[in-house]
Amino acid sequence: MITAPVELAVGRQRLGRVLHAVAAAVPAAGLVLSLVLLFASGADVNSADTTVIPVGVRLLRFFSYFTVQSNILVLIASVVLMLRPTRDGTIWRVVRLDSLLAILITGIVFATILAPLVHPEGADFIANALLHYICPWLTLVVWLVVGPRPRVSWVTIPAAFIWPAAWIAYTLIHGAISGWYPYPFLDVTQLGYPRTALNVLLILVGAAVIGVIFRFLDRLPPLVHSR
Repeated sequence: MITAPVELAVGRQRLGRVLHAVAAAVPAAGLVLSLVLLFASGADVNSADTTVIPVGVRLLRFFSYFTVQSNILVLIASVVLMLRPTRDGTIWRVVRLDSLLAILITGIVFATILAPLVHPEGADFIANALLHYICPWLTLVVWLVVGPRPRVSWVTIPAAFIWPAAWIAYTLIHGAISGWYPYPFLDVTQLGYPRTALNVLLILVGAAVIGVIFRFLDRLPPLVHSR
């Protein structure tokens, strides 16, 4: 006979799996739809540029977007937590914080800086909403509800900046070679290196502040425990 506490624990884990599955489905749908549109139209659905470019370049640029990489990271983290809601480990904590931090920055930067520059319609509108609006806030809500927490330490926060720093370096090197930059606030050809460096610094400082906020929120128990 299953006791009440055991039934409650099983129910909580089941809820955690369901919510993480939903959190995984959103970026998966957005990424798949974006790729379908990319191949179908030949244009970049993540920007206002409608220029048709070769498929290889399209794919390289698509996966060079911080938005796309952060959604992929959320997808991976959510699938892992769907399969194992109480997953833990040193590297895993960094990956999980990266997914939370990156997708929240994606949502904030897009809503405050990039949204006025793009005007998607039809299927583009749906893909854009999934990747830039729904996924960031859904991911945050799921984390607040089921965690798992605590997972963020003062060591985890600086470690979580390794990937964003590598992405910035890649973006600037790629841009210097190709002349293409994924976001206007990183476009060295238009802004110059001093202004671009200042923009990067401001975003990193903002990300650090959000990381500290995550650290304190991480001390709070999940609204629904998975274990």
